[in-house]
Amino acid sequence: MDDRRMRIGIVTVRDVAYHPNRRLLEAAEARGHQGQLIHPYHSWPAIRKNQTMVIDPRGQGACDVLLPRQGAEVGESSLALIEHFERTRVPVVNTSTSIRLARNQYLTLRALAEAGIPVPDSVLINSQEALSTAVDAIGGYPVVLKHPSGRQGEGIRLADTPEDGRRQLTELLDPRLGVMVQRFIPPEDRRDIRVLTVGRKMAGAMALRPAEGDFRANFHLTGRSRPVDVWPEMEDMATGAAAALDLEIAGVDLLVDSDQRLWIIEVNYAPGFRGLEAATGLDVAGIMVDYIVDAYGQK
Repeated sequence: MDDRRMRIGIVTVRDVAYHPNRRLLEAAEARGHQGQLIHPYHSWPAIRKNQTMVIDPRGQGACDVLLPRQGAEVGESSLALIEHFERTRVPVVNTSTSIRLARNQYLTLRALAEAGIPVPDSVLINSQEALSTAVDAIGGYPVVLKHPSGRQGEGIRLADTPEDGRRQLTELLDPRLGVMVQRFIPPEDRRDIRVLTVGRKMAGAMALRPAEGDFRANFHLTGRSRPVDVWPEMEDMATGAAAALDLEIAGVDLLVDSDQRLWIIEVNYAPGFRGLEAATGLDVAGIMVDYIVDAYGQK
């Protein structure tokens, strides 16, 4: 590893009060490196005199490695900025190609299925008339309806009947983006687990529990997490999912159903980790910074 002070750029629309940003900055400083937040709406990719460049009036973009952390809401303008860094040979963890795949849950599940990793039956629809056909294709009601690019449990509904499905779809549907119709795995006797992978290795895991009367297990919704023992098949599935999406850092959400079968339901390229640090005591931010410095300090 290079002993020089590294500048780690963190692409984010949040400020230092946001938990992952604060912890990553703290971890970088504790190791003698500099973390800096790069707001993607304050730097702009450009072409001037036939040369590509970035207009960066705040001087926020000078870094040795880039860590995109904008999440599922990342748009094309921000991805164009990330691609500029890639073209100037600044290492990017994770790459724009991987982000484009991971920000869309349907494309994520398709890539995992093609890699032989079990995922719930899902149909991407873009019209009301497609709903009944999609529901029949995955075995009938109840079904989960979700936005392909939802975040933190948002844009996810449970439909028990055709009438309920039509009503929920009317509220969710944007034909340009579509809605996923997905087989429902009941929360009874189900376990929800988030595995963090860093450098294609498991860094930690936590169990989540839906709130009473809800089917969504998300730390941002419930604030509840606890440590969990991960068996080899689960670890292999999580690291395999990260590899299938070419993600160096990933939050992999798994379900264990009542028959003890494993399913991956989502992979996040910029996972939050407040719940994981609280549940396990791990210095998750430090693990990420150590990986970045070990992997790219000499580059």
